Amino acid sequence: MNSDELAGLYLLTPPKIDLAPFGEKLKSVLDTGAVDCLQLRLKDVSDDEIRKAIDTILPMCADRDIPLILNDRPDIAKKSGCDGVHVGEEDASYDEARAIMGEEHIVGVSCYDSRHKAMIVGDKGADYVAFGAFYPTETKEAKTSVTPEILEIWTTFTTVPCVAIGGITADNVAPLVLAGADFIAVTGGVWNHPDGPEAGAKAIKAAIAATEI
Repeated sequence: MNSDELAGLYLLTPPKIDLAPFGEKLKSVLDTGAVDCLQLRLKDVSDDEIRKAIDTILPMCADRDIPLILNDRPDIAKKSGCDGVHVGEEDASYDEARAIMGEEHIVGVSCYDSRHKAMIVGDKGADYVAFGAFYPTETKEAKTSVTPEILEIWTTFTTVPCVAIGGITADNVAPLVLAGADFIAVTGGVWNHPDGPEAGAKAIKAAIAATEI
């Protein structure tokens, strides 16, 4: 997903989008070169809307060599040509997602505050595990609150990539990078940035780089 030594920016879409204007905005964000991976995370929409969004967004990602991960739905992800799927506690299990996606696609798993769950899915072959929420977030109600220590422990004992998620901005990303996060997952820190999403993506990428100098 990310060939750089720096932690990658894993951008999540807002849960609700107006596809045409959002597509143009997304294109501008991807053109900054700051995004390493994109997750399409739509909530309370029809399957048809998800497919239409993939049809618009997937070519943008492919043109820029950015993996597109679909949240929740391995069935749609596989049929629509997405690079992978991300599953959480209320979605398909890792085993179900892997069976649908095959070994050649990315399967990531939300593990919240559970290193035990992360170890289980990591041993099974998950491409990454996600921990969080690290900070308060308005995007979704956080199931758990965790500290950077979970990343430090995880990276000490395994090479399975880990993603930090939850309320992350350019101002608070440093402790997560220093703790060993391979990817920084962001929604509001980009899309709600006061100077626009392009500035938000650049600011987070710059903060990651400054941390690792």
